Amino acid sequence: MIGQLYAEALTGAPAQVEHLDGTTRPLESASWFHLDDADEALLGHCTGPTLDIGSGPGRLTAALTRRGVYTLGIDITPDAVALTREAGGRALLRDVFGHLPGTGRWSTALLADGNIGIGGHPENLLRRIRQLVRPGGAVLADVAPPQTTSRIDLVRLRRGERTGDWFAWATVSATDIARVAHAAGFPSTRCRPIGDRWLARLA
Repeated sequence: MIGQLYAEALTGAPAQVEHLDGTTRPLESASWFHLDDADEALLGHCTGPTLDIGSGPGRLTAALTRRGVYTLGIDITPDAVALTREAGGRALLRDVFGHLPGTGRWSTALLADGNIGIGGHPENLLRRIRQLVRPGGAVLADVAPPQTTSRIDLVRLRRGERTGDWFAWATVSATDIARVAHAAGFPSTRCRPIGDRWLARLA
């Protein structure tokens, strides 16, 4: 979710996610700022250097930093990087597919808030992350509930008459994550519900 509408959503401005068929749903940006029980479960598995991919305003990056876990957030929007730093976290303006520090040495990679959908090709994304984490490392990801259909959508952000550019975004269900993860080089996958979210651990 790139562009000015995403940057404005980081300040609390409402926005919608629009699909090609014209259907819309709210962009749940309010959840990016406050920790919930599922976040606490994610954070509890981060015991070594952690890379927060698509860190947004940095709630997870900052929370881990406060707990003494070395964490780096990356995002492709300058506003998100600035907010993460203001919250007390380390952050860089980087694309996950570009050059990143610590390649091959991260203990954990986070894909919170559905960020397994980045780029619209979850298997390619996980292959890239496999290069970033160290042997024995893990990926912690939010996935969709089991009854959800895994798919790739073209979507854009909308607020009133203003729209952003179309971009690809993937949805991976709890039913399918093990298959996708195995194809990307992660032989072990565990998935469990916490509240209304499903969390997967790929190792």
